Amino acid sequence: MNAVRGSDPSGMRVLVGYSPDERGDDALALAALAARTMAAPLTVLHVHPPPWPARGPGSVDAEWVAYLKAQAEEALAAAAGRLAELDVPEADVTLRVHAHRGSGRGLIEVARDMGAGLIVAGSAPRGRRGRVAIGSTADQLLHGSPVPVMLAPRGYAADPPGRLARMTLAYWRRRDTEGPLSAAAELAGRLDVELRLLTLVLRPPGLSARFHVPGGVLDRQLAQAEEDLRHAAGLFGGRTPVERLTAVGPDVAKTLGTVDMLHGEVLACLSGQDGPLRKVFLGETAGKIVRAAACPVLLLPRGSAARAGGESPG
Repeated sequence: MNAVRGSDPSGMRVLVGYSPDERGDDALALAALAARTMAAPLTVLHVHPPPWPARGPGSVDAEWVAYLKAQAEEALAAAAGRLAELDVPEADVTLRVHAHRGSGRGLIEVARDMGAGLIVAGSAPRGRRGRVAIGSTADQLLHGSPVPVMLAPRGYAADPPGRLARMTLAYWRRRDTEGPLSAAAELAGRLDVELRLLTLVLRPPGLSARFHVPGGVLDRQLAQAEEDLRHAAGLFGGRTPVERLTAVGPDVAKTLGTVDMLHGEVLACLSGQDGPLRKVFLGETAGKIVRAAACPVLLLPRGSAARAGGESPG
């Protein structure tokens, strides 16, 4: 299972991080679904620690190397078996092993090397079922990936959808959103899903009744949110039909919980505004959305724009 059949005309390549456990199965289920929908080649990557230095310069502990090799072979065999169960053609998959002290940073290195356009990973095992928990792998990805990152919630492999149904983009208007909006629309098109723009209007707890009068603070917040959504939808120039939705609540988790999510939904977020340009950076609000989402989440790097494949932007 080392060759990729044919060439991908769209240039998109999907890279998924795999470990032989529930987290790896969740990531594989989501990556296989995305790759199949986009008709994109899929690379499965198992990252293991580098060999330990041994007695002399340039030497390594042979016993440790043999152990790493055996573990890697076992992991790749498990991935191949799981992909066969998901009806992913063997010829469409490449299996790789990479040594790095950090699994997330290892994924980023290989993504750059192969020109991946999307990285997929699973939730940390301590997370609630149906939610995404940020462990060390996801944390490294969400603070350094130059390409979009998609995270599968815990238990996703137990009941994966037959197809992706819709992409909801959590949107706040700011200076640098046109590129990520374009990238979100491009990915929604590749994934063959409708795009919905969502703004969460957070009402401070204990908001005084005097702010609820017509034309008050909350009404002005809602009017501004709706205007921002109209502006964002207008950036697509009518090429992509975009639904717009404003949800009101006291905090991110409760407000997001009022929003309908389909089986097969993907919730996309823009990177934090203070993060490095052209990299994913999980800001405070995006982090709360990721943890509250009951579906896969997609993080878009700052400065990203619609482009073929995983070529480095700019």
